[in-house]
Amino acid sequence: MAEGGYVRMPDGTVVVAMSLPRPGGPGRVRVLVHAQNRARALTRLRNLGLRSVYLRGNGAPPTPDEVTAVLHHPEGVLWRADPECPVERWRPMGALPRRELRSA
Repeated sequence: MAEGGYVRMPDGTVVVAMSLPRPGGPGRVRVLVHAQNRARALTRLRNLGLRSVYLRGNGAPPTPDEVTAVLHHPEGVLWRADPECPVERWRPMGALPRRELRSA
């Protein structure tokens, strides 16, 4: 199960953050999604190939820096390979290798 959470924005949209196991390697991948609601955020991830993504609870909501990053990105979907590393850059979902998308 994915660790994650969400934050409701003043305009009614949500930012969902999830830490997923990194397929094919150690560690985790942190994914951020901006959408109209939580269900649409999860649907966006499933449409990108992350089939078994579920959000239960709000144990690891996005930080203010993560919210800012995803709100300023035109696609509204970002990922980072090492969630604990503050200097690693956020990347668009198109930069996630397809092998990792299929096996997640």
